[in-house]
Amino acid sequence: MTEGERRQPPLVETSGLGKRYGAVTAVEDLNISVRRGEVYGFLGPNGAGKTTTLRMLLGLVRPSSGTATVLGGEPGSPQGLRGVGALVESPAFYPYLSGRDNLRVMARYCEAPPSRVEEVLGQVELAGRARDKFKRYSLGMKQRLGVAGALLKDPELLVLDEPTNGLDPKGMADMRAIIRRVGRGERTVLLSSHLLGEVQQVCDRVGVIQRGRLLIEGTVEELRGGSGILVRVEPLEKAREIAAGLDGVEGAQIREGLLMVDTDPGRAADVNAGLVSAGLRVSELRPVERSLEDVFLELTGGETV
Repeated sequence: MTEGERRQPPLVETSGLGKRYGAVTAVEDLNISVRRGEVYGFLGPNGAGKTTTLRMLLGLVRPSSGTATVLGGEPGSPQGLRGVGALVESPAFYPYLSGRDNLRVMARYCEAPPSRVEEVLGQVELAGRARDKFKRYSLGMKQRLGVAGALLKDPELLVLDEPTNGLDPKGMADMRAIIRRVGRGERTVLLSSHLLGEVQQVCDRVGVIQRGRLLIEGTVEELRGGSGILVRVEPLEKAREIAAGLDGVEGAQIREGLLMVDTDPGRAADVNAGLVSAGLRVSELRPVERSLEDVFLELTGGETV
């Protein structure tokens, strides 16, 4: 993403967005910002409020509080919807029509040029099975046809809700490749997922949500934070004290019998020298980077996805 794109107004923005169903709060005080031209990952456990949020952004559900703008207008406005393609939950098509004919029906309703049908079938790699009836499609093919339908209008914003849900590893890999491909250029993708690996592989920025509230938002690298060095050393407590005082070290913690030193991995020799000179026994040093899974578990207190 260029610096100019960063300075442009967000394509999607929420302020204090909330949704209650009686005594149940599904989303509360949500503030997210999706920039033009990025793939934004909306990450959280099942039931965290992701689908409810997407439904509010598409105008399918009315918020209980707060505001949202999508492509500069209110969610669900005709002006905004012309530039939005969406796949929320499972795709629904006519089972006895072929994949191609289902898209032709959709194209007429959304006033997309007929030529777009063949284009999107190629984009999701279904051109070879376009004549098959939808009921005979595998789950992965059905999901891909759903993405094809969302692409018919050549949307400025593509909203995908758990597009790999229920797919086998091959289907998940195929879907990730499609997301990376259609997310290039000026198109913006808002992708909700509970799969950490998926978000880490395809997204530029991430918003982490739990129990309806946003915990953190930033680039994948910002969320993962700096890298460090993992040291096997004895005695551990003394090593932690020594390492924390070394030049270039921002902190040191004991984790599962090892010393995690928060510093540039290129300083491994300096860390080793500092510990050995203090009379400590160092048997292993290796660079380590926090995964998005590590960050998520820290943020959610261990709640799994």
